[in-house]
Amino acid sequence: PSWFQSVDQCFDLMAKKTNRVELSEEQRSRLLEWVGRGERPAREQRRARVLLKADEGPEGPAWSDERIAEAFELSKGGAQGIRRRFCERGLEGTVKRKSLGREYDRKLDGEKEAELIRLACSEAPEGRSEWSLRLLSDRVAQLGVVDTLSHETVRRTLKKTDSSLI
Repeated sequence: PSWFQSVDQCFDLMAKKTNRVELSEEQRSRLLEWVGRGERPAREQRRARVLLKADEGPEGPAWSDERIAEAFELSKGGAQGIRRRFCERGLEGTVKRKSLGREYDRKLDGEKEAELIRLACSEAPEGRSEWSLRLLSDRVAQLGVVDTLSHETVRRTLKKTDSSLI
């Protein structure tokens, strides 16, 4: 009998949620406003609705992950992931599409872009009929315009110039 009790306790521990969602009044009203307007992308609205249903605070319905998954056509892991992100990143970091840490500094400002375009319009190196993106990125770094530059940055920069280079 004691073995069965310990197994039952394990199952009880496994069933408990490790990432509790307790929304403040302000967070709840913000989510309700986002969902009510219908202006947000569908993914953001679904995440907001999941947080509202997962809320274990005094105002919240405290739905289980299984019930949330069934109601919003998610996997159980999807509901758990939204809970986890809320605990790690907060409200904005959970509902918005991109994580908060994905902002990068631009490598090329106006002058550096002009230098890249000037180089791309110049004659190709000896033995080449035209510049490749990788050659351009390497040459810009060699000239000291930037310390490093990816060929993808070169492609995007040249593409937005409306030139026939790309």
